[in-house]
Amino acid sequence: MTENIIKFFAILAMVAVVIVLIRGLKTFFIGGNLETKKKSNKLMQMRIMLQFCAIIILMFLAYIMGK
Repeated sequence: MTENIIKFFAILAMVAVVIVLIRGLKTFFIGGNLETKKKSNKLMQMRIMLQFCAIIILMFLAYIMGK
């Protein structure tokens, strides 16, 4: 039961990373003014935070499944 919940959060975290990555790249390639560049930078910072969370969840899942 606990493994299924953690698997769900792991998948959710990975999907969130992909979505933010795509939005950040789209904003980056559109380019434009300073406001657009700031938005792209914020999205990439958010992606790094989400990747960190996803790695923590995956490591916890690996630990639980290893027992």
